[in-house]
Amino acid sequence: MNHKNKIAKVLSLTAGLLFSASAATLTHAANFKIAVGDGAGGTQHELGKTFVTELEKASGGKHSAKLFLNGQLGSEQDTVNDAAIGTLDFSILAINNVTPFSPSVGVLTLPYMIQSLDDAVKLTQGPVGQELVENTLRDAGVRIIGWAYSGFRVLTNSKQPVRTLDDLQGMVVRVPKNEIMIDTYKAWGINPTPMAWSETFTALQQQVVDGQDNPYITVYAMKFDEVQKYVTNIRYLFSIEPLIVSEAVFQEQDEATQQAILAAGKAATEHSAKWLVEQEDAIKKELATRGMEISEPANGEKEWIEKATNAVWPKFYDSIGGKKKLNEVLRQLGRDEV
Repeated sequence: MNHKNKIAKVLSLTAGLLFSASAATLTHAANFKIAVGDGAGGTQHELGKTFVTELEKASGGKHSAKLFLNGQLGSEQDTVNDAAIGTLDFSILAINNVTPFSPSVGVLTLPYMIQSLDDAVKLTQGPVGQELVENTLRDAGVRIIGWAYSGFRVLTNSKQPVRTLDDLQGMVVRVPKNEIMIDTYKAWGINPTPMAWSETFTALQQQVVDGQDNPYITVYAMKFDEVQKYVTNIRYLFSIEPLIVSEAVFQEQDEATQQAILAAGKAATEHSAKWLVEQEDAIKKELATRGMEISEPANGEKEWIEKATNAVWPKFYDSIGGKKKLNEVLRQLGRDEV
């Protein structure tokens, strides 16, 4: 090969490398899509906004993301499927909508398992949470990179105050399509109505169902006070909303982008815990001002707790990893083993 040909080859290779580098830059400078099940003003929205801000900061302005609220990109369970096959980048959704794809996550939704925000933080950000991240990645092809903390799911309805399980009888209550939650209501003596989240407000408005349960922040964000009158402060389930990323999408990113995504998820998680503490009491008072009547369950919720834990926990030992795994979780919370 003569000198001129060598120069031409070097120039050709250099141009190719520059083109590849430029194409890679264009490919990886992204505006990601984030599906959000809830509306503006809720915990999911707050987590999402914070994640977007932190991602832009961590990537030096290279990457951004856009939130699609109110289930615009599909039901929460649909978004898990879409993320698994790489057609959706991110989703923020209730933990109970991850459980059908990765059953061990159900340990976080066993009735009365989590009894405080501290419990929720300890489980999600400790060894249990890391194991659930790995299990969900293996089972569903999505990676949990952040957690929103929404508080206890309280029961709302349009018919009457509910303080005892007797008051609950005959009521039609919407629940997510989640076996643990369905079986909890069955333990309380009623057959709940499984229903997609996107259909819930209309069903309450048209009185197809009488009630539902969700945290105060969600009740406020979704304007359920317009179609519900009564609230009961049950504490059977502390609502946790993971932020998931498609593993296919995650693996397409360079290492710097992956680290920016993880850092943004961690920062958004820390913000969510603080935001819940700041917002929940004010929202509860605002809902009362709007006319919602708030009641406490009778007898410190004793009957609700006994029926739910005795009937539901044993049924799901196997799916969450066994009784031994459950006892590991209880020990981490400083609770008695079963």
